[in-house]
Amino acid sequence: MKVEYLNPPLLCPTYGWTHVASVTGGKTIYISGQVSINERGELVGKGDLKLQTEQAFRNIEIALTASGTTFRNVVKTSLFVVGLRPEHVPILREVRSRFVSAETPPVSTLVGVSALVGPDWLIEIEAVAVIPE
Repeated sequence: MKVEYLNPPLLCPTYGWTHVASVTGGKTIYISGQVSINERGELVGKGDLKLQTEQAFRNIEIALTASGTTFRNVVKTSLFVVGLRPEHVPILREVRSRFVSAETPPVSTLVGVSALVGPDWLIEIEAVAVIPE
């Protein structure tokens, strides 16, 4: 498997994400949007974006492990945040940096939404990983 991370000079600078990830070979793993629900079905961090983001990333980590891989092979993340505001971005970046590679961060999308399915959910994160065959 080969993954090439590209930040074309004619696109804006990146801060913890990459513009383009090109993958050849390997097995693709798609992880459904993960929220701040623990293994007992309980919400973690009601009203706290940082705690909910941490739990959502831990849930992705669990899904990756079950698929036989780690965050090292994540090539794409999408984050959906209820009522996204500029002051949320540093919180999201700090938590995300604990999970993804600083040298080759995945491509990423951050979207502000008005609501998620659960009334107390503040964030939902999905991921795509590619692992060697």
